[in-house]
Amino acid sequence: MSRTDLGPSEWAVLALCDEEPAHGFALARALDAAGPVGRVWAVPRPMVYRALRRLRELGLVEDLGTSPGTGGPPKTIFAATPQARAEVDEWLQQPVQHIRDARYLLLLKLLFLHRRGRDATPLVGAQADAYRAVQERLRESGRHADDDFDRVILAWRLESARAALRFLDGLGVSR
Repeated sequence: MSRTDLGPSEWAVLALCDEEPAHGFALARALDAAGPVGRVWAVPRPMVYRALRRLRELGLVEDLGTSPGTGGPPKTIFAATPQARAEVDEWLQQPVQHIRDARYLLLLKLLFLHRRGRDATPLVGAQADAYRAVQERLRESGRHADDDFDRVILAWRLESARAALRFLDGLGVSR
């Protein structure tokens, strides 16, 4: 089962290491705001190295050795462990729990599925099911809102759920 204690930065670093072995500087470049992954979730360089340390402590990445650095010390090459590969595959299929997490976590998953050439239909379908359940819970909560501001919050959340469902529907993947 996927680790729920990993944050989005750690998942992004781990997914990149699962795609291909890389050194920290290359990972930081990919996760820079102008990088291919950073456009969805940017991670400052110190956080990339912190994520690598934690992932290594958890046994999810391993050192493959070093490569000569250009103008600096040798660079350690990291790769996902076999255990991590299975966890990344599972993580990529799990819908996110909160609509507020769609902006980064769902888009990260969709990005990594795309980069791997994998079909996003199972994730999109599971995500739509999860968001429909959220929408129904919000409708039910709205029936019991006592306070005017509670109704404002519920209206915001309900509209966010509707928007998320429209987004998923607009992706054009069939179920």
